[in-house]
Amino acid sequence: MGVLSGVKIIEMVGMGPGPFCGMLLADLGADVIAVERPAADIGTERPWSVCSRGKRSIVLDMKKPEAVATFLDLVEGADALIEGNRPGVMERLGIGPDVCLARRPSLVYGRMTGWGQHGPLAKAAAHDANYLALSGALYFATQPDVAPESPPTILGDVAGGALYLAIGILAGILRAKNEGTGQVIDAAMVDGSAHLLNLLVSFLPVDYNMVYANARPGALKKHFDRTYLCSDGEWVVLQAMEPQFYIDLMKRLGLGGDERFAEERRDDPAVWKPLGEEMAALFKTKSRDEWCALLEGTDTCFAPLLTMPEAAEHPHMKARDVYRTVDGILQATAAPRFSVTESPELRSVPARGAHTGEILSQLGLGDGQIADLRRTGALGPV
Repeated sequence: MGVLSGVKIIEMVGMGPGPFCGMLLADLGADVIAVERPAADIGTERPWSVCSRGKRSIVLDMKKPEAVATFLDLVEGADALIEGNRPGVMERLGIGPDVCLARRPSLVYGRMTGWGQHGPLAKAAAHDANYLALSGALYFATQPDVAPESPPTILGDVAGGALYLAIGILAGILRAKNEGTGQVIDAAMVDGSAHLLNLLVSFLPVDYNMVYANARPGALKKHFDRTYLCSDGEWVVLQAMEPQFYIDLMKRLGLGGDERFAEERRDDPAVWKPLGEEMAALFKTKSRDEWCALLEGTDTCFAPLLTMPEAAEHPHMKARDVYRTVDGILQATAAPRFSVTESPELRSVPARGAHTGEILSQLGLGDGQIADLRRTGALGPV
């Protein structure tokens, strides 16, 4: 069930963005087989491991030759593979692209890294914020004189990494279906986070010197494009960028007749700071809920700043069934939505190795062969 029903993905389980990509594809109906390392928690429930949902789990100790052979047997029936190791690791294990494509010429071999498969930094250790810093994306994340920070994992690992890998895998599968030829997808977070800047670039003036001379966009934060603190310590967010939305906002705030807040002056940087201070004082006169009652659902481009549990209870999010609780863990449901094909129901996260026997049986191995694999340690500690 799902729009990707019939697609088989082998995921060499690693850190963050690789498992997120696998979850996304599983959410859309792909059969994602998660190849996991031996660990002490084999067979233990782990409902918090949301990026493992919807997958089937097999444990293989890739240091054992029997496990490598089994992995390649899995590859032989797969449409795509996901791996997120440093460059060279898969090759050292004997399951690099050349070996896997020899076994499955139509395979789409998806590689997820921070710096990419080549370049001076390719083998250097780093994390989300490092990739964003080098790509230029982090520069725009925070106001001047404040240390630039972005939400952990969202921009680099997920948006710049996992989502670009998913697009690459799906594009590669489409080509392989038409032409029978697989290929390697080099998805780097530094590439993806740079590519995400193109929409922003399209809005910037042609004169880049002017942009950077004024530090980040919003150096004098516009009074109609910022967050405001309410009387209860909660926050609301405004982004009334277009003239008609700005006019509506001013009217609803009771500032429509004040010439200082006139639409003709809104783009004058000289007024942003003093008008922002006045609006900050205004927003502190009511609670977040009171501002929601006044502004939410209007054309003022307004929203309350919510935590994830609060978002799950918001009427709009509930109407769209954006969040659900599965096995006690609050998590977002599948996205995007399809008009004809429903996405699979959210399933419990499998225990590590929960499907080892099932997957090996589907490869044609009998009970005796599976027992032999266990004796060699290929399936983890005996």
